[in-house]
Amino acid sequence: MSIDTILNTINSLVWGVPLLALLSGVGVYFTFKLKLVQLFQLPRAFVYMFKPEKGAGQTGDISAFAALSTALAATIGTGNIVGVATAIHAGGPGALFWMWLIALFGMATKYAECLLALKFRGRDRDGFVAGGPMYYIELGMGKKWKWLAKLFAIFGVMVALFGIGTFPQINGITSSLHDTFNVPVFASGAVLTLVVAMIILGGVKRISKIASVVVPFMAVAYVGTSVLILALNVDKLPATIAFIVECAFNPQSAIGGVVGFTVMQAIQSGVARGIFSNESGLGSAPIAAAAAQTKEPVRQGLISMTGTFLDTIIVCTMTGLVIVLTGVWKGPAEGAALTNLAFSQGLTSSIGAVIVTVGLVFFAFTTILGWCYYGERCFVYLTGGRTKGIKFYRFTFILLIAVAPFIKLCTIWTIADIVNGLMAFPNLIALVSLRHIVIEETKSYFERLKRGEIQG
Repeated sequence: MSIDTILNTINSLVWGVPLLALLSGVGVYFTFKLKLVQLFQLPRAFVYMFKPEKGAGQTGDISAFAALSTALAATIGTGNIVGVATAIHAGGPGALFWMWLIALFGMATKYAECLLALKFRGRDRDGFVAGGPMYYIELGMGKKWKWLAKLFAIFGVMVALFGIGTFPQINGITSSLHDTFNVPVFASGAVLTLVVAMIILGGVKRISKIASVVVPFMAVAYVGTSVLILALNVDKLPATIAFIVECAFNPQSAIGGVVGFTVMQAIQSGVARGIFSNESGLGSAPIAAAAAQTKEPVRQGLISMTGTFLDTIIVCTMTGLVIVLTGVWKGPAEGAALTNLAFSQGLTSSIGAVIVTVGLVFFAFTTILGWCYYGERCFVYLTGGRTKGIKFYRFTFILLIAVAPFIKLCTIWTIADIVNGLMAFPNLIALVSLRHIVIEETKSYFERLKRGEIQG
Protein backbone atom coordinates (compact mmCIF):
# COMPACT_ATOMS: atom_id res chain seq x y z
CA MET A 1 0.00 0.00 0.00
CA SER A 2 1.51 3.36 -1.08
CA ILE A 3 1.82 6.40 1.17
CA ASP A 4 -0.68 8.28 -1.02
CA THR A 5 -3.26 5.51 -0.57
CA ILE A 6 -2.80 5.61 3.21
CA LEU A 7 -3.09 9.40 3.26
CA ASN A 8 -6.21 9.35 1.08
CA THR A 9 -7.83 6.81 3.43
CA ILE A 10 -7.06 8.98 6.47
CA ASN A 11 -8.32 12.05 4.61
CA SER A 12 -11.63 10.35 3.80
CA LEU A 13 -12.08 9.51 7.49
CA VAL A 14 -11.23 13.02 8.70
CA TRP A 15 -13.43 14.71 6.11
CA GLY A 16 -16.28 12.27 6.57
CA VAL A 17 -19.86 12.96 7.59
CA PRO A 18 -19.08 13.98 11.23
CA LEU A 19 -16.79 16.89 10.30
CA LEU A 20 -18.92 18.01 7.37
CA ALA A 21 -22.02 17.95 9.59
CA LEU A 22 -20.23 19.82 12.39
CA LEU A 23 -18.88 22.50 10.08
CA SER A 24 -22.15 23.13 8.33
CA GLY A 25 -24.22 22.69 11.50
CA VAL A 26 -22.26 25.30 13.48
CA GLY A 27 -22.47 27.75 10.58
CA VAL A 28 -26.22 27.22 10.13
CA TYR A 29 -26.85 27.51 13.88
CA PHE A 30 -25.05 30.85 14.27
CA THR A 31 -26.55 32.15 11.03
CA PHE A 32 -30.10 31.84 12.32
CA LYS A 33 -29.50 32.43 16.05
CA LEU A 34 -27.68 35.66 15.20
CA LYS A 35 -30.43 36.65 12.74
CA LEU A 36 -28.33 36.53 9.55
CA VAL A 37 -25.62 38.75 11.03
CA GLN A 38 -23.32 38.04 8.07
CA LEU A 39 -25.81 39.63 5.68
CA PHE A 40 -27.52 42.43 7.61
CA GLN A 41 -24.38 43.65 9.41
CA LEU A 42 -21.94 43.30 6.50
CA PRO A 43 -22.11 47.03 5.54
CA ARG A 44 -21.38 47.99 9.16
CA ALA A 45 -18.49 45.53 9.22
CA PHE A 46 -16.84 47.21 6.23
CA VAL A 47 -17.25 50.62 7.90
CA TYR A 48 -15.58 49.29 11.05
CA MET A 49 -12.61 48.08 9.00
CA PHE A 50 -11.48 51.66 8.37
CA LYS A 51 -12.98 53.42 11.40
CA PRO A 52 -10.76 53.09 14.49
CA GLU A 53 -12.51 52.62 17.80
CA LYS A 54 -11.98 55.53 20.19
CA GLY A 55 -9.92 54.71 23.25
CA ALA A 56 -9.06 51.20 22.10
CA GLY A 57 -5.37 51.71 21.34
CA GLN A 58 -4.04 50.09 24.51
CA THR A 59 -6.21 46.99 24.44
CA GLY A 60 -4.27 45.25 21.68
CA ASP A 61 -0.98 45.11 19.80
CA ILE A 62 -2.14 46.11 16.29
CA SER A 63 -5.03 47.97 14.65
CA ALA A 64 -8.27 46.18 13.77
CA PHE A 65 -7.48 46.59 10.07
CA ALA A 66 -3.96 45.24 10.57
CA ALA A 67 -5.41 42.25 12.44
CA LEU A 68 -7.78 41.59 9.53
CA SER A 69 -4.92 42.01 7.05
CA THR A 70 -2.81 39.53 9.02
CA ALA A 71 -5.71 37.06 8.96
CA LEU A 72 -6.28 37.69 5.25
CA ALA A 73 -2.55 37.27 4.63
CA ALA A 74 -2.84 33.77 6.05
CA THR A 75 -6.17 33.16 4.33
CA ILE A 76 -5.77 34.48 0.78
CA GLY A 77 -3.19 32.12 -0.68
CA THR A 78 -2.89 29.14 -2.98
CA GLY A 79 -6.39 28.09 -1.94
CA ASN A 80 -7.75 30.96 -4.03
CA ILE A 81 -5.87 29.93 -7.16
CA VAL A 82 -4.65 26.35 -6.83
CA GLY A 83 -7.25 25.20 -4.30
CA VAL A 84 -10.23 26.24 -6.43
CA ALA A 85 -8.66 24.54 -9.44
CA THR A 86 -8.05 21.29 -7.54
CA ALA A 87 -11.62 21.38 -6.14
CA ILE A 88 -13.11 21.67 -9.63
CA HIS A 89 -10.69 19.07 -10.99
CA ALA A 90 -11.64 16.59 -8.23
CA GLY A 91 -15.35 17.34 -7.80
CA GLY A 92 -16.43 19.06 -11.01
CA PRO A 93 -17.84 22.59 -11.43
CA GLY A 94 -20.45 21.84 -8.75
CA ALA A 95 -17.70 22.05 -6.10
CA LEU A 96 -17.72 25.83 -6.56
CA PHE A 97 -21.35 26.00 -5.43
CA TRP A 98 -20.52 24.16 -2.20
CA MET A 99 -17.61 26.53 -1.66
CA TRP A 100 -20.09 29.42 -1.84
CA LEU A 101 -22.50 27.78 0.57
CA ILE A 102 -19.87 26.87 3.16
CA ALA A 103 -18.51 30.44 2.91
CA LEU A 104 -21.95 31.97 3.50
CA PHE A 105 -22.48 29.99 6.68
CA GLY A 106 -18.77 30.23 7.46
CA MET A 107 -19.04 34.00 7.83
CA ALA A 108 -21.24 33.47 10.89
CA THR A 109 -18.75 30.91 12.22
CA LYS A 110 -15.83 33.31 11.67
CA TYR A 111 -17.77 36.04 13.49
CA ALA A 112 -18.40 33.77 16.48
CA GLU A 113 -14.86 32.46 16.84
CA CYS A 114 -13.25 35.90 16.53
CA LEU A 115 -15.72 37.36 19.03
CA LEU A 116 -14.69 34.68 21.52
CA ALA A 117 -11.01 35.39 20.84
CA LEU A 118 -11.50 38.98 22.04
CA LYS A 119 -13.72 37.93 24.94
CA PHE A 120 -11.13 35.56 26.43
CA ARG A 121 -7.80 37.07 25.44
CA GLY A 122 -4.95 37.91 27.79
CA ARG A 123 -1.21 38.57 27.65
CA ASP A 124 1.71 36.18 27.64
CA ARG A 125 4.83 36.39 29.79
CA ASP A 126 6.48 38.75 27.29
CA GLY A 127 3.57 41.19 27.38
CA PHE A 128 2.11 40.33 23.96
CA VAL A 129 -1.61 39.75 23.51
CA ALA A 130 -2.44 36.04 23.65
CA GLY A 131 -5.72 34.75 22.29
CA GLY A 132 -7.40 32.22 20.05
CA PRO A 133 -9.23 28.91 20.45
CA MET A 134 -6.73 27.49 22.93
CA TYR A 135 -7.49 30.36 25.29
CA TYR A 136 -11.26 30.49 24.92
CA ILE A 137 -11.36 26.71 25.35
CA GLU A 138 -9.37 26.88 28.58
CA LEU A 139 -10.86 30.09 29.99
CA GLY A 140 -14.37 29.76 28.59
CA MET A 141 -15.00 26.04 28.95
CA GLY A 142 -12.91 25.63 32.09
CA LYS A 143 -9.63 24.08 33.21
CA LYS A 144 -10.98 20.54 32.82
CA TRP A 145 -11.01 21.17 29.07
CA LYS A 146 -7.38 22.26 28.91
CA TRP A 147 -6.53 18.99 27.18
CA LEU A 148 -8.77 20.07 24.29
CA ALA A 149 -7.01 23.44 24.16
CA LYS A 150 -3.65 21.70 23.98
CA LEU A 151 -4.96 19.38 21.29
CA PHE A 152 -6.00 22.40 19.22
CA ALA A 153 -2.56 23.98 19.70
CA ILE A 154 -0.82 20.75 18.63
CA PHE A 155 -2.94 20.56 15.48
CA GLY A 156 -2.34 24.28 14.91
CA VAL A 157 1.42 23.74 14.90
CA MET A 158 0.94 20.80 12.53
CA VAL A 159 -1.12 22.91 10.10
CA ALA A 160 1.53 25.64 10.19
CA LEU A 161 4.37 23.18 9.57
CA PHE A 162 2.75 20.60 7.28
CA GLY A 163 -0.46 22.18 6.00
CA ILE A 164 -1.49 25.64 4.90
CA GLY A 165 1.67 27.30 6.21
CA THR A 166 4.36 25.64 4.16
CA PHE A 167 3.91 22.83 1.63
CA PRO A 168 1.04 24.04 -0.60
CA GLN A 169 2.24 27.65 -0.65
CA ILE A 170 5.89 27.04 -1.50
CA ASN A 171 5.10 24.26 -3.99
CA GLY A 172 2.53 26.50 -5.66
CA ILE A 173 4.98 29.39 -6.00
CA THR A 174 7.94 27.37 -7.26
CA SER A 175 5.98 25.25 -9.75
CA SER A 176 4.13 28.28 -11.11
CA LEU A 177 7.35 30.30 -11.51
CA HIS A 178 8.89 27.35 -13.30
CA ASP A 179 5.92 26.84 -15.65
CA THR A 180 5.51 30.53 -16.50
CA PHE A 181 9.02 32.00 -16.35
CA ASN A 182 11.13 28.83 -16.45
CA VAL A 183 12.73 29.68 -13.10
CA PRO A 184 14.49 26.62 -11.66
CA VAL A 185 12.58 25.18 -8.71
CA PHE A 186 15.74 24.96 -6.62
CA ALA A 187 16.57 28.64 -7.19
CA SER A 188 13.12 30.01 -6.38
CA GLY A 189 12.85 27.71 -3.36
CA ALA A 190 16.19 28.90 -2.00
CA VAL A 191 15.29 32.59 -2.43
CA LEU A 192 11.88 32.12 -0.79
CA THR A 193 13.42 30.28 2.15
CA LEU A 194 15.92 33.09 2.70
CA VAL A 195 13.36 35.93 2.44
CA VAL A 196 10.85 34.23 4.74
CA ALA A 197 13.56 33.52 7.29
CA MET A 198 14.47 37.22 7.37
CA ILE A 199 10.89 38.45 7.76
CA ILE A 200 9.48 36.05 10.37
CA LEU A 201 12.11 37.12 12.87
CA GLY A 202 10.30 40.48 13.07
CA GLY A 203 7.16 39.07 14.70
CA VAL A 204 3.49 39.98 14.29
CA LYS A 205 3.99 43.74 13.92
CA ARG A 206 6.30 43.31 10.94
CA ILE A 207 4.04 40.66 9.42
CA SER A 208 0.95 42.84 9.85
CA LYS A 209 2.75 45.88 8.40
CA ILE A 210 3.68 43.98 5.25
CA ALA A 211 0.25 42.34 5.02
CA SER A 212 -1.58 45.69 5.33
CA VAL A 213 0.13 46.87 2.14
CA VAL A 214 0.41 43.71 0.09
CA VAL A 215 -2.96 42.03 0.76
CA PRO A 216 -5.26 44.84 -0.49
CA PHE A 217 -3.07 45.49 -3.54
CA MET A 218 -2.79 41.89 -4.68
CA ALA A 219 -6.49 41.17 -4.09
CA VAL A 220 -7.66 44.18 -6.12
CA ALA A 221 -5.25 43.42 -8.98
CA TYR A 222 -6.26 39.76 -9.20
CA VAL A 223 -9.99 40.41 -8.92
CA GLY A 224 -9.72 43.23 -11.48
CA THR A 225 -8.16 40.88 -14.03
CA SER A 226 -10.84 38.27 -13.36
CA VAL A 227 -13.62 40.83 -13.79
CA LEU A 228 -12.08 41.85 -17.13
CA ILE A 229 -12.20 38.25 -18.38
CA LEU A 230 -15.80 37.83 -17.20
CA ALA A 231 -16.75 41.14 -18.84
CA LEU A 232 -15.27 39.98 -22.15
CA ASN A 233 -17.43 36.84 -21.88
CA VAL A 234 -20.48 38.35 -20.17
CA ASP A 235 -22.85 36.59 -22.58
CA LYS A 236 -21.68 33.21 -21.23
CA LEU A 237 -21.88 34.17 -17.56
CA PRO A 238 -25.56 33.33 -16.80
CA ALA A 239 -25.25 29.89 -18.42
CA THR A 240 -21.98 29.26 -16.53
CA ILE A 241 -23.56 30.01 -13.15
CA ALA A 242 -26.60 27.85 -13.96
CA PHE A 243 -24.27 25.03 -15.02
CA ILE A 244 -22.33 25.24 -11.72
CA VAL A 245 -25.55 24.99 -9.70
CA GLU A 246 -26.80 22.06 -11.79
CA CYS A 247 -23.49 20.23 -11.36
CA ALA A 248 -23.73 20.69 -7.60
CA PHE A 249 -26.93 18.62 -7.39
CA ASN A 250 -26.94 16.48 -10.52
CA PRO A 251 -23.43 16.18 -12.00
CA GLN A 252 -24.17 12.97 -13.89
CA SER A 253 -26.91 14.68 -15.87
CA ALA A 254 -25.09 17.99 -16.31
CA ILE A 255 -21.70 16.60 -17.28
CA GLY A 256 -22.33 13.01 -18.27
CA GLY A 257 -21.65 9.74 -16.50
CA VAL A 258 -18.39 9.19 -18.37
CA VAL A 259 -16.65 11.84 -16.27
CA GLY A 260 -17.68 10.10 -13.07
CA PHE A 261 -18.29 13.07 -10.78
CA THR A 262 -20.74 12.53 -7.90
CA VAL A 263 -22.60 14.89 -5.59
CA MET A 264 -20.52 13.68 -2.62
CA GLN A 265 -17.29 14.37 -4.51
CA ALA A 266 -18.52 17.89 -5.26
CA ILE A 267 -19.48 18.49 -1.62
CA GLN A 268 -16.27 17.06 -0.16
CA SER A 269 -14.04 18.91 -2.63
CA GLY A 270 -15.94 22.18 -2.28
CA VAL A 271 -16.12 22.13 1.51
CA ALA A 272 -12.53 20.96 2.05
CA ARG A 273 -11.05 23.48 -0.38
CA GLY A 274 -13.43 26.18 0.86
CA ILE A 275 -12.26 25.68 4.44
CA PHE A 276 -8.64 25.54 3.24
CA SER A 277 -9.17 28.89 1.56
CA ASN A 278 -11.28 30.92 4.01
CA GLU A 279 -10.41 28.97 7.21
CA SER A 280 -13.85 29.55 8.78
CA GLY A 281 -14.21 27.17 11.72
CA LEU A 282 -10.56 26.23 11.56
CA GLY A 283 -9.68 28.50 14.49
CA SER A 284 -6.79 30.33 12.87
CA ALA A 285 -8.24 33.82 12.31
CA PRO A 286 -9.12 34.25 16.02
CA ILE A 287 -5.39 34.10 16.83
CA ALA A 288 -4.81 37.25 14.74
CA ALA A 289 -8.10 38.87 15.79
CA ALA A 290 -7.12 38.63 19.46
CA ALA A 291 -4.30 41.13 18.88
CA ALA A 292 -6.67 43.84 17.57
CA GLN A 293 -6.91 47.21 19.30
CA THR A 294 -10.57 47.11 20.27
CA LYS A 295 -12.56 46.83 23.47
CA GLU A 296 -15.62 45.31 21.84
CA PRO A 297 -15.53 41.60 20.88
CA VAL A 298 -18.55 42.03 18.58
CA ARG A 299 -16.87 44.81 16.65
CA GLN A 300 -13.84 42.66 15.82
CA GLY A 301 -16.08 39.68 15.09
CA LEU A 302 -17.86 41.75 12.43
CA ILE A 303 -14.58 42.93 10.94
CA SER A 304 -13.15 39.41 10.89
CA MET A 305 -16.14 37.87 9.11
CA THR A 306 -15.45 40.12 6.11
CA GLY A 307 -12.34 38.02 5.59
CA THR A 308 -14.43 35.01 4.55
CA PHE A 309 -16.55 37.20 2.28
CA LEU A 310 -13.50 38.70 0.55
CA ASP A 311 -11.64 35.41 0.34
CA THR A 312 -14.29 33.03 -0.99
CA ILE A 313 -17.32 34.99 -2.15
CA ILE A 314 -15.08 37.40 -4.07
CA VAL A 315 -11.60 36.00 -4.86
CA CYS A 316 -12.36 32.25 -5.09
CA THR A 317 -15.50 32.98 -7.11
CA MET A 318 -13.45 34.90 -9.66
CA THR A 319 -11.04 31.99 -10.10
CA GLY A 320 -13.81 29.39 -10.30
CA LEU A 321 -15.95 31.31 -12.79
CA VAL A 322 -13.00 31.88 -15.13
CA ILE A 323 -12.05 28.18 -15.00
CA VAL A 324 -15.58 26.95 -15.70
CA LEU A 325 -16.44 29.67 -18.23
CA THR A 326 -13.36 28.97 -20.38
CA GLY A 327 -14.01 25.20 -20.27
CA VAL A 328 -10.41 24.30 -19.42
CA TRP A 329 -11.56 22.20 -16.42
CA LYS A 330 -12.40 19.39 -18.87
CA GLY A 331 -8.73 18.90 -19.78
CA PRO A 332 -5.87 17.12 -17.96
CA ALA A 333 -4.37 20.27 -16.41
CA GLU A 334 -4.65 20.66 -12.64
CA GLY A 335 -3.56 23.02 -9.89
CA ALA A 336 -1.88 26.28 -10.82
CA ALA A 337 -1.45 25.04 -14.42
CA LEU A 338 -5.25 24.83 -14.77
CA THR A 339 -5.79 28.39 -13.52
CA ASN A 340 -2.92 29.65 -15.72
CA LEU A 341 -4.56 28.02 -18.74
CA ALA A 342 -7.97 29.51 -17.89
CA PHE A 343 -6.64 33.05 -17.58
CA SER A 344 -4.51 32.71 -20.72
CA GLN A 345 -7.54 31.63 -22.73
CA GLY A 346 -9.73 34.25 -21.09
CA LEU A 347 -7.40 37.04 -22.14
CA THR A 348 -6.36 35.24 -25.36
CA SER A 349 -2.79 36.01 -24.34
CA SER A 350 0.04 34.54 -22.29
CA ILE A 351 -0.21 37.60 -20.09
CA GLY A 352 -3.02 35.79 -18.27
CA ALA A 353 -0.57 33.19 -16.97
CA VAL A 354 1.81 35.95 -15.92
CA ILE A 355 -0.92 37.69 -13.89
CA VAL A 356 -1.92 34.42 -12.20
CA THR A 357 1.68 33.60 -11.36
CA VAL A 358 2.43 37.03 -9.90
CA GLY A 359 -0.81 36.90 -7.93
CA LEU A 360 0.00 33.42 -6.67
CA VAL A 361 3.46 34.50 -5.52
CA PHE A 362 2.05 37.38 -3.46
CA PHE A 363 -0.94 35.40 -2.18
CA ALA A 364 1.11 32.42 -1.08
CA PHE A 365 3.99 34.44 0.34
CA THR A 366 1.80 36.40 2.76
CA THR A 367 0.01 33.18 3.73
CA ILE A 368 3.35 31.70 4.77
CA LEU A 369 4.03 34.72 6.98
CA GLY A 370 0.59 34.67 8.57
CA TRP A 371 0.70 30.96 9.31
CA CYS A 372 4.18 31.18 10.77
CA TYR A 373 2.67 33.56 13.32
CA TYR A 374 -0.33 31.28 13.99
CA GLY A 375 1.88 28.27 14.56
CA GLU A 376 4.17 30.31 16.77
CA ARG A 377 1.31 31.37 19.04
CA CYS A 378 0.14 27.76 19.31
CA PHE A 379 3.69 26.68 20.13
CA VAL A 380 4.01 29.36 22.84
CA TYR A 381 0.74 28.15 24.40
CA LEU A 382 2.06 24.57 24.52
CA THR A 383 5.22 25.76 26.29
CA GLY A 384 3.20 27.51 29.00
CA GLY A 385 3.64 31.02 27.58
CA ARG A 386 7.41 30.76 27.39
CA THR A 387 9.24 31.68 24.18
CA LYS A 388 12.39 29.76 25.09
CA GLY A 389 11.94 27.13 22.38
CA ILE A 390 10.62 29.48 19.70
CA LYS A 391 13.90 29.33 17.76
CA PHE A 392 13.43 25.58 17.35
CA TYR A 393 9.94 26.14 15.91
CA ARG A 394 11.19 28.80 13.49
CA PHE A 395 14.12 26.64 12.38
CA THR A 396 11.76 23.72 11.71
CA PHE A 397 9.37 26.02 9.80
CA ILE A 398 12.19 27.33 7.59
CA LEU A 399 13.54 23.81 7.01
CA LEU A 400 10.14 22.57 5.81
CA ILE A 401 9.85 25.54 3.46
CA ALA A 402 13.12 24.46 1.89
CA VAL A 403 11.79 20.89 1.42
CA ALA A 404 8.30 21.84 0.14
CA PRO A 405 9.12 22.39 -3.58
CA PHE A 406 10.12 18.76 -3.99
CA ILE A 407 6.96 17.04 -2.67
CA LYS A 408 4.25 15.80 -5.05
CA LEU A 409 1.22 18.07 -5.52
CA CYS A 410 -1.39 15.42 -4.68
CA THR A 411 0.48 14.40 -1.50
CA ILE A 412 0.78 18.02 -0.40
CA TRP A 413 -2.94 18.74 -0.66
CA THR A 414 -3.93 15.50 1.05
CA ILE A 415 -1.65 16.21 4.02
CA ALA A 416 -2.98 19.77 4.21
CA ASP A 417 -6.60 18.58 4.21
CA ILE A 418 -5.92 16.06 6.98
CA VAL A 419 -4.28 18.48 9.41
CA ASN A 420 -6.86 21.19 8.60
CA GLY A 421 -9.68 18.85 9.50
CA LEU A 422 -7.99 17.77 12.74
CA MET A 423 -7.50 21.40 13.76
CA ALA A 424 -11.17 22.23 13.11
CA PHE A 425 -12.59 19.58 15.49
CA PRO A 426 -11.51 21.12 18.85
CA ASN A 427 -12.47 24.62 17.71
CA LEU A 428 -15.93 23.58 16.55
CA ILE A 429 -16.55 21.73 19.83
CA ALA A 430 -15.64 24.95 21.67
CA LEU A 431 -17.98 27.03 19.50
CA VAL A 432 -20.85 24.68 20.30
CA SER A 433 -20.04 24.79 24.01
CA LEU A 434 -19.70 28.60 24.15
CA ARG A 435 -22.54 29.44 21.76
CA HIS A 436 -24.60 31.16 24.47
CA ILE A 437 -21.79 33.61 25.20
CA VAL A 438 -21.64 34.57 21.51
CA ILE A 439 -25.40 35.13 21.39
CA GLU A 440 -25.52 37.12 24.66
CA GLU A 441 -22.52 39.27 23.73
CA THR A 442 -24.05 40.05 20.34
CA LYS A 443 -27.42 40.95 21.82
CA SER A 444 -25.80 43.19 24.45
CA TYR A 445 -23.66 45.04 21.90
CA PHE A 446 -26.49 45.93 19.53
CA GLU A 447 -28.77 46.96 22.41
CA ARG A 448 -26.06 49.32 23.71
CA LEU A 449 -25.46 50.58 20.20
CA LYS A 450 -29.17 51.30 19.76
CA ARG A 451 -29.28 53.23 23.06
CA GLY A 452 -26.26 55.30 21.99
CA GLU A 453 -24.03 54.02 24.80
CA ILE A 454 -21.27 53.08 22.36
CA GLN A 455 -20.13 54.56 19.09
CA GLY A 456 -21.15 52.72 15.93
